[in-house]
Amino acid sequence: MALCALSALSAAALTGCGGVPPPDDATGRDGQAVQRLLDRRAAAIRERDADAFLATIDGSSARYRAEQRRMFTNLAAVPLRSWTYHLVDTGGFTPSLGEGRRIAARVELRYRLSGYDTAPVVAEEYLTLARRDGRWYVASDDGEERGRRTSVQLWDQGAVTAVRGERSLVLGVGQDRRRLREVAAGADRAVTALRKVWPHAWAGRVVVQVPASLDRMAALLGASAGGYRGIAAVTTGEVGGGHGAAADRVIVNPEAYRILGDFGRRVVLTHETAHVATRAATTAATPLWLSEGFADWVGYLGTGRTPREVAPELARSVEAGRLPNALPGDGAFNFGGKAESLSQAYEEGWLACRLIAQKWGGEKLVEFYRAVGESSRRQGAVESALREVLGTSLDEFTALWRKYVASELG
Repeated sequence: MALCALSALSAAALTGCGGVPPPDDATGRDGQAVQRLLDRRAAAIRERDADAFLATIDGSSARYRAEQRRMFTNLAAVPLRSWTYHLVDTGGFTPSLGEGRRIAARVELRYRLSGYDTAPVVAEEYLTLARRDGRWYVASDDGEERGRRTSVQLWDQGAVTAVRGERSLVLGVGQDRRRLREVAAGADRAVTALRKVWPHAWAGRVVVQVPASLDRMAALLGASAGGYRGIAAVTTGEVGGGHGAAADRVIVNPEAYRILGDFGRRVVLTHETAHVATRAATTAATPLWLSEGFADWVGYLGTGRTPREVAPELARSVEAGRLPNALPGDGAFNFGGKAESLSQAYEEGWLACRLIAQKWGGEKLVEFYRAVGESSRRQGAVESALREVLGTSLDEFTALWRKYVASELG
């Protein structure tokens, strides 16, 4: 008995002394019970059953219960096709000796929007779970593991307003319906533009989220607001997703988007929709100058804007005698760097894609894009696609591109 008392702070000793046993992993007894809890929670959301949803929440915190009730209500306008939770692990957590066992769980949320998503959105949640009267309940969703926190979703930020376009769904928080209808109309036009230049299979629809502020946008992205202050919109899909990629979301920065004119908003939405359309063909082998340059090429296609109008930062650099020596590397597209350098990187990528479209044709540009993405690795992907699709080498293309930049902007 003395040994047990001296070792009371050790989870291993607690087990040996008849105390509270440590939690099992996701496939053990506790894991199975937690998964059943998560299944009930998911079913309640899918079936819009508020009572069943609240029944999965630990009643010891009135504040958290109220927060969850609001979140459930905020989801009312969101057209859900599916919503599931999968318990990833419950390993390495310390049981409590207080009001009941409490463990942390890493959970994967997967959901689809009805009529829009051909693949699920995937997000991680870190939940604190409490065991009372032989059952598990969700006690909080602000858990943290290895510095990662629960992903913030739009409905965590307030009641969602949904506006449907012909080929788009716009979800907004803190935005009036008229503004969301304008975004939907712009997204519809963007989808039409992509259908004309990208003949390969994709959903042909786009989902746009418009949060209340820049800070709220950054929260959705799990990032700091400073890096996105001048960015009007981003697409959440990751380069390297390939055919198994989860559903994309275009997330608008309402503060930057608001100050754009109609033309700027058109370019932004078309650019981001290009990322959605090309996602399956965009892999770890695709350099950012190509993915961002292609998106800008589609965005400015048919607008009548000249290279000097589209690429002012690069034009100033060329006029000052600073002609770029090579296509921009991925690091040049870092949002945390200087705005001028970031703009110039986009402009350089745009002119590279514009050169391909003008010299070889838009269909060849699309073929080149896909050929690069089909490579099994980044090294040599561009070189191989240049040779096989365009019949040139990287050195020859770079020299041609530098000459093209000088002639268009010099």
